[in-house]
Amino acid sequence: MTKKLMFATLTCAAFAFGANAHASDVEHFKGKPSDTLEQAVSNFSEYNNKLEKVLAGDMTPEAMNEVHELTYTLENALGKINEELRELADVLEEVHVASEHADGNAVKKHGQKYLKVSREVIK
Repeated sequence: MTKKLMFATLTCAAFAFGANAHASDVEHFKGKPSDTLEQAVSNFSEYNNKLEKVLAGDMTPEAMNEVHELTYTLENALGKINEELRELADVLEEVHVASEHADGNAVKKHGQKYLKVSREVIK
């Protein structure tokens, strides 16, 4: 009976330490950075394609791990895109207000800035 108890204890410990080692590996995965809008859009496109391929297959433990890792890069990219688009909305509002005031110089200035950034997302 002592051997069975010892075996059960060691088995539980192995699972516990194995799960913790796996969890800490995953916790420290950072994904590809998206420091610029251009980089974010590129990562977003590339990793969406990778996710699509994984989702087309069986959801094996390996596939689940791959999806988990892909989401880190996708989250980084989406975060940067959202940040940039919030700022872009402010620039568009400047274009809008300048147009209401018939301020051609401001419309051109803000409009060009708006188009430069918006075209990084959609060509």
